[in-house]
Amino acid sequence: MGERAKEWLLAAGAGAAVGALSAAAVMNLFSRSKRREGYVRNLLESNGMTTGNARPNRHLSAVGSSDLLSDEVVSEQLTRNIQFFGLDSQKKVTESYVVVIGLGGVGSHATSMLLRSGVGRLLLVDFDQVSLSSLNRHAVATRDDVGTSKALCLKKHFSMIYPECQIDAKVQLYDASSEAEILSGQPDFVLDCIDNIDTKVALLAACVRRGLKVLSAMGAGARADPTRIRVADLRESSNDPLSRSVRYRLKKGHGIEGGIPVVFSLEKPKAKLLPFQASKEEETPSDYQIVPGFRVRIIPVLGTIPAIFGQVMASYVITQLAGLDFQTEPVVNLDLDHYRILHQRLIEHEELMYGTAEQVLVDAEEVMYIVKELWRGRSARDQSQKDTGRKMWRSVNELMLVRWDKSKAAGISNLILLKFSEADAHESTTLDRIKEEEPEFYSMVSRVLKRAEMEFAL
Repeated sequence: MGERAKEWLLAAGAGAAVGALSAAAVMNLFSRSKRREGYVRNLLESNGMTTGNARPNRHLSAVGSSDLLSDEVVSEQLTRNIQFFGLDSQKKVTESYVVVIGLGGVGSHATSMLLRSGVGRLLLVDFDQVSLSSLNRHAVATRDDVGTSKALCLKKHFSMIYPECQIDAKVQLYDASSEAEILSGQPDFVLDCIDNIDTKVALLAACVRRGLKVLSAMGAGARADPTRIRVADLRESSNDPLSRSVRYRLKKGHGIEGGIPVVFSLEKPKAKLLPFQASKEEETPSDYQIVPGFRVRIIPVLGTIPAIFGQVMASYVITQLAGLDFQTEPVVNLDLDHYRILHQRLIEHEELMYGTAEQVLVDAEEVMYIVKELWRGRSARDQSQKDTGRKMWRSVNELMLVRWDKSKAAGISNLILLKFSEADAHESTTLDRIKEEEPEFYSMVSRVLKRAEMEFAL
């Protein structure tokens, strides 16, 4: 047999082998898919649901158990999360209980991603119904869902996505009379996605009073720029009328000035509230209130922004539940000129104290990192986050960088931000004395500077 004929035979044999392997692989995938389909169908039926009409009847007793991730289907559905967090941290998510109050554009997207990330138990609370106008921003609702409860709508769709989750839906308004019922059971997190100020303030105050972790959504309407969305303490939120009102009412009515993380936008609203358009002269806006006291004026909403708000909230909560440590970007309203001033001030101080600036190992860009990321634009002795906006950049006039340890060079991991008077006092003392007299302050500074050392691999 000629060489060319042998080559053709070998190629044909290889092709047949590959074809056989491919066919086997396809059949295996098809078989696994059918097994999973049967698993899910049986699971839905065991919970009183069918794929055609998913109406929940009872919850799985296995939800929240530590062996849920050992199930083949569940572990594969959550495999990317497991790869990201690790199995033990994902178990914390799977065994967690989260309450979400307000299931509109923000709340529906937040809840959807909590579910898809494997949260084991969810309580969904909203008194309102799905409307046609809400379909531009709702996570799962369809036209068939219009007129149905938002809470039950989510539960129906969620049962098809992750049926192992224990979902409780309450079609009710959160208020003082329902507080105990809704916030009982020690939830691991509460998500406030309410757009009514009075109800929002009451919920946040209740969470603080009960010692519950809560994340609150501020105004997502009338915005368009997703790059300006931030997570920060309520005291740091700015350019947001809702934040201002919530801060004022929490302080005045409940003595709460901060300590609550919020999702907000630095963007000024691009549109104003639209006036109510009554169809008949004798009708009044109050005729259209589902609940007395709730707004009836219309907030223009670009659907993408509340969706991103919700995704941000879900990401924050999931990482917190999993124990993933990260620092949110501080809201520091300074420009490069301010950092150059602080850099020059450092050089002048070094020349005055040490006769030379040769040991200044940072430039203006690195000063930006130190001031913004490490000290959040505030003195190391005043991390209360009480000054925002103009108050913050005005404070630069009385701040300077100095060495923490005077025996080491002025590098990224050895500089603290202090007021002038604090800097003078720091220069006249020793680290040993600070450690002895102010152990908490010493530990805090050491921890912050250690972070810089790790991030720059020093």
